[in-house]
Amino acid sequence: MLAGMARSNALAGSGKPLFFRVGNAGGLGLDAPVDRLGEAVRTYVRSLSAMQKEALVVSRRTGAVWRLASDEGAYLDGDDEAPCPLSFLTTGMVSSHVEEILALARIRGIGIANLRLIQDNFYTMKGSALKGTMTGGARDVELEAQIESDAGPEALARLVADATAASPINGLMRRRHESLFSLRHNGRAIPCGRVQPMGSADVPALPDTAFDAAEPAAGDWRGQIRRNGPTPRTKETTGFAGSSLAENQDRTLHVRGICTLGPDGVKQIEQQLFNPHGSIFHFLSDEAPVNGGRGLAPDACTYISAGIAFCFMTQLGRYAKIAKKDLRDYRIAQDTHFSLGGASGGTGAAGEAESVETHVELTTGEDDEFARNALDISEQTCFLHALCRGEPRTKVRIRPHEEAAA
Repeated sequence: MLAGMARSNALAGSGKPLFFRVGNAGGLGLDAPVDRLGEAVRTYVRSLSAMQKEALVVSRRTGAVWRLASDEGAYLDGDDEAPCPLSFLTTGMVSSHVEEILALARIRGIGIANLRLIQDNFYTMKGSALKGTMTGGARDVELEAQIESDAGPEALARLVADATAASPINGLMRRRHESLFSLRHNGRAIPCGRVQPMGSADVPALPDTAFDAAEPAAGDWRGQIRRNGPTPRTKETTGFAGSSLAENQDRTLHVRGICTLGPDGVKQIEQQLFNPHGSIFHFLSDEAPVNGGRGLAPDACTYISAGIAFCFMTQLGRYAKIAKKDLRDYRIAQDTHFSLGGASGGTGAAGEAESVETHVELTTGEDDEFARNALDISEQTCFLHALCRGEPRTKVRIRPHEEAAA
């Protein structure tokens, strides 16, 4: 347990749904960054306990504000009350791929039915946290598309490959993006250490009251996210209770997302966490009206942005816990910039993105050197900042539905 942080299941005790669209966003003092590429998202995140986090995600394009929550399982001594950070990225990525496949099929006049995507994301963690050698990595993504269509295999393979290239998330993967940071420690701005500084960018205020004051918009939001028991164990399942808190590590993580369309057109995603061993969660995703949806659930860019922010926050808490340091509170404001989809947004181009910009605020009983080390190690071990600074590819496989069923 982090010093200064009492163990409590804050998410369960809040009385609020885990996910909801904020109905009183106009009075909370939140803002999104100025648009650069088509979609600009600001993700405010605060820690609730060592592993529980909540986010308010603000979209410049859609005007929507979503409250999302994240937790970790027993592998990080979490309460498993909400999905892990990596599941948000997988959910956003596979949702974006579905959106682009459907849009591009309409453009090309290809009739498809019973679309089902199975996406596997793999990450690595190697080295020593206390020696400063621990590093996170992101491997190539494996995407299986099960499609019922009159089009031939070659046409379908081109469709899916071109659609994944058109996805905004592809912009983070198709070239190296070094993340940018600013750092405040105990209320003072201090220079960063190894990470790339943001320079003279204005630091948005990290709200003290907005999280508690955020209220759900009208409607029933309880079905937005639900847990459904443990993921089946496989030969690769080696991480169990406390395993991810080991000071020395050499492991591979595996997250799967299975996306289908519901009768109302809303994307339904089943997330499975094979290693470390975690729970199955069921997500919903829908694009905003401005992007052709109805805004019935968080959109792909909201999930992607939240995933990056939540993963980085987990690394801050994990490092302090391993190092047994006094980290009393931590929060961030993260800006992400994406192009519109090449097919869904009508750009006809591959997806684009800019480097992630993160403003970090730490409250500790430690010195400034600890604050800088915490930021450096957290960026270095964050799987999703590794995805941004690497160049993982998406490997596509096409299977007809009848073959998949057999």
